[in-house]
Amino acid sequence: MSDASDGLVLHHVSVHGLIRGHDLELGRDADTGGQTTYVVELARALGRHERVAKVVLFTRLVDDERVSDDYAEPIEVLGPGATLVRIRAGGGRYRRKETLWPHLDAFVNGMMRYYRETGETPDLLHGHYADAGAVAKEVAARLGVPLIFTGHSLGRNKRRVLRNAGVDDEAIESRYHVAHRVAVEEDLLRSADRVVASTRHEVEHGYELYEAHTSADYLVLPPGTDVDRFYPWYYDVDESIDPGPEVVEARVRMRRELDRFLTDPEKPLILAISRPDKRKNIDGLIDAYGTNKELQSLANLAVFAGVRKDIEAMSDNEREVLTDLLLRMDRYDLYGKLALPKRHDPDTDIPVLYRLAAERGGVFINPALVENFGITLIEASASGLPVVSTDHGGPKEILAHCGSGKLVDARDTEAIQAALTSILVDEEAWGRYSRAGVEGVREHYSWRAHVSTYLDAVAPLAEAPPPKPWRGTVGRDLLAADALLVSDIDGTLIGGEDDDAALAELSEALAANRIAFAVASGRRLALVEEAIAGGLPDPLAIVTDVGTDVVYGPERRPDGGYRRRIEREWDADAVRATLLEAGLTPQEDAAQTPRKVSFFLEDAGRVGELRAALEARGLKARLIASHGAYLDALPARAGKDAAVRWLAETWGFDPKRIVVAGDSGNDEAMLTAKTPAIVVGNHHGELAHLRGRRGVRFARAGYAAGVLEGLRALGFVR
Repeated sequence: MSDASDGLVLHHVSVHGLIRGHDLELGRDADTGGQTTYVVELARALGRHERVAKVVLFTRLVDDERVSDDYAEPIEVLGPGATLVRIRAGGGRYRRKETLWPHLDAFVNGMMRYYRETGETPDLLHGHYADAGAVAKEVAARLGVPLIFTGHSLGRNKRRVLRNAGVDDEAIESRYHVAHRVAVEEDLLRSADRVVASTRHEVEHGYELYEAHTSADYLVLPPGTDVDRFYPWYYDVDESIDPGPEVVEARVRMRRELDRFLTDPEKPLILAISRPDKRKNIDGLIDAYGTNKELQSLANLAVFAGVRKDIEAMSDNEREVLTDLLLRMDRYDLYGKLALPKRHDPDTDIPVLYRLAAERGGVFINPALVENFGITLIEASASGLPVVSTDHGGPKEILAHCGSGKLVDARDTEAIQAALTSILVDEEAWGRYSRAGVEGVREHYSWRAHVSTYLDAVAPLAEAPPPKPWRGTVGRDLLAADALLVSDIDGTLIGGEDDDAALAELSEALAANRIAFAVASGRRLALVEEAIAGGLPDPLAIVTDVGTDVVYGPERRPDGGYRRRIEREWDADAVRATLLEAGLTPQEDAAQTPRKVSFFLEDAGRVGELRAALEARGLKARLIASHGAYLDALPARAGKDAAVRWLAETWGFDPKRIVVAGDSGNDEAMLTAKTPAIVVGNHHGELAHLRGRRGVRFARAGYAAGVLEGLRALGFVR
């Protein structure tokens, strides 16, 4: 943990959507909703707190001509103590969140490069939504720090809603990849040190759908609200208070935007603000208003359903919702009574809209069918605008705290009509709800209260992270190292007469020169363990099975990202069958792994023929022959050289600061990669042709002594 006088260093991750510190494009699409506001405001509020030294919010860098250049800036200051850092992953193009899963490992590696470049590491990681939760867990595992997870929305709920809407399972999986998302959420519930939920309802009716729900340690913590932005409506009409030019301009702009739709703009205003999503039940609200002449005579209706330029250019779901909304407007002949503005500025216009509606004696309504929390209800209440809300989920708890309006069954048209009408016609009730909302939000939902509760819960974790099987211990050592040695074992580090003395001298030199130690072996992990027990220094990273697996530290924690990378397009069964048909004899079962099939090879000259046989069947594999007797078939992306490149990417090492060492043919690819290389004096003849090759140093001494000789010659050891 950071020095107590410095305070906590907190790193948050929110991968998808368009995130910046100003003018958030709320409602632009399904990925740019309330979560983006929440993570930015949370980072700012934490950064202002005296117990916090620094907050970094990591998001994806988007370099796409279709969106603002702001999203391509690597660094953005959010406020005192808070910074937004954008990581490139999955190219520059703006992507739907469902397409980002294959690129999360690149995001993780981008964060690790940031840590190496800045020398900064966090006291804890907090992931927002399943994708960022997966990223945060991997980084927390590497650094050995606590993990906090907030789901925001959940895959099982989404699947249920989509099924109820008539979408078949195949279509759900094809577009939303819900099965993978749910698996990640299950893992995060088991793994996270705390799971933050907005309401008790979210815990009992959202997370309880998960097998791992009883494993989680929940922190029920409602989002905070910026009461400096969402303040009571009567401040704007108090002539003794100067609201500032931005607010004045926004009031003029929003009045003009609303009033151009309305025949009688001074009537009370029923206000709805949401994304154009079927679950938001905008069509139900239009039905309730359009079928009730009394309600139409009492008030106008304004629906802000995101920001749009051209409905035809929007996603299928959003286009369908907005088209249906316009058709219903026409069906009920609501011209002059219903405002459907196309654009607004979330930072300045939304707070003003609440206050304008309150100033006109109106009501805010959230008619959503599903509502985990309901941040708009808090914003409206803080502005002194009474509310009518769905009785599903979080709104129950919000109105219990604030007393700012009425709950209804969002599927009951008459209930919606009655609730709106009763508030609009009863001035005394309107005033009571307005005052209660202002007071309730300041007591229960201010950001100051939010972050104080948050820090009380997470600070003890940062001081002493509870032991977790997935949490490693070597990450900070790898990040602190100036260089990395990756060496073969058999015949390279061990096998000589003076192994013990040479290994001890090598270990001292590595420590003195801040060189991290890793091994890359053809051995399986159990045999590497035997070598370590026999006197080999304990490596921070181990590349096993000819570069088909990477594990870390004494826990031998596997690198899931590397496994995922090399397993793409790998068909072990088909490769094995093809090589058996070619007449090769398999090695013992212990030599086989899910990512490697191994055979005896009597004639090394057959490698070309065997490679052609695999290619003829469309199989992608890499064949490694060694010691004139063995053949290993690996995924095309695997190998010791590939593993070394992965270590460079993962831990932010400049390839020039990684040195590799080997003695035989299965080391050749590693020795000829773009890193300095050492061939020990006792090498096999199959490496002789590398003599004189640029970047490859042949040592006179053998085994560990040869590795140390090479390190000195290359300038890594003084």
